[in-house]
Amino acid sequence: MAEDKVRLGIIGLGAEGGMYAKFIDGGMVPNMVIGAICDILPEKKEAADEYGVPFYTDYKEMIASGNVDAIVTTVPHYLHPEMGIYGLEHGMHTLLEKPVGVYTKQAREVIEFAETKPDLKFGVFFNQRTNPLYKDLKAIMDSGELGKLRHTSWIITTWWRPQPYYAQSDWRATWGGEGGGVLVNQAPHQLDLWQWMCGVPKSVFAKAQYGFRRDIVVEDEVNALVSFEDGATGTFITCTHDLPGTDRLEILCDKGKIVVENSNKVTITRLKEDEQVLSQNMDMSAVAALFTGKLDRAELMTEETIEYGSVWGQQHSDVLKNFADQILHDAEPLAPGSDGIHGVRLANAIHLSSWTGQEVSIDDFDEESYMRELNKRIAAEGKFEQRS
Repeated sequence: MAEDKVRLGIIGLGAEGGMYAKFIDGGMVPNMVIGAICDILPEKKEAADEYGVPFYTDYKEMIASGNVDAIVTTVPHYLHPEMGIYGLEHGMHTLLEKPVGVYTKQAREVIEFAETKPDLKFGVFFNQRTNPLYKDLKAIMDSGELGKLRHTSWIITTWWRPQPYYAQSDWRATWGGEGGGVLVNQAPHQLDLWQWMCGVPKSVFAKAQYGFRRDIVVEDEVNALVSFEDGATGTFITCTHDLPGTDRLEILCDKGKIVVENSNKVTITRLKEDEQVLSQNMDMSAVAALFTGKLDRAELMTEETIEYGSVWGQQHSDVLKNFADQILHDAEPLAPGSDGIHGVRLANAIHLSSWTGQEVSIDDFDEESYMRELNKRIAAEGKFEQRS
């Protein structure tokens, strides 16, 4: 450690890695410094020179250099677990970009390996968990003030991607190179937040479209129906071909409802009583008054609307600061690495359900069936090795 600061090794100096480097260099993460930068492209050395830190083209050499205390992986998805295991094995505190892995077997391997290294910190980069809006909603759901969950839906179609986006590289929007489409690349934060706030679903039935409105083989549209404990249900809709886009989250509970619009405006409705109590205790005169407009249902509830400002940039810095605080002061993690498997498993289950036309268990997810189906699609692409 340098002056009670964590020396971070950034693996991959693309858009994400470059952003983290700027935040740290700009003082937005006061308990962290850039220890070194690694990228397979030698020309990225110029950027490392600007930060005045060592540059490596081999992440293993960087880890062995003694210049870093921790690493963050901002590389293609399939590499996260491999690099995570290697880093942990060689004494590195490790922060993986989302997703932790492309499939549950891969994610489970790195999570279980991290459990054998209790002295090292292991996290996943779920920066949306630092968003004050979602932190507040998490606290409300955890408090139980709105009662049990009944239904939740998230329409998140603000991921419009034009065709040239997919042509940037050979691995993008492929099964063998990226492991999927919108579920793996654009929507993991929402899949994480949804389960973080509402609980992990028990099963899913899904319809996904592959190359529906884009010239790709992976999913560009998803409609998923999930089941939670106690009969609660949920729907998750996402795509990459909706130019105007929609971002709307609803959470209906026994004693109220939460509606989030555009991830910056929240309306919380609180019922005067549990909805079933209101229903059972209403006599026919009150019912008649309700139906004739003489009783305003607004009298049965209160409504609060809160608008949140933009927190872009601060979210990522807060994750890095929390990770450093874990290392330096054993702080509580915002996003433990073990949480990373939930979104991966739901994405895998959505794929498997859409491939088989069957409802898929999440409690007892069939990893082998998923891998067989995934490898069929990798083989059909004919340019990547199959996965195990």
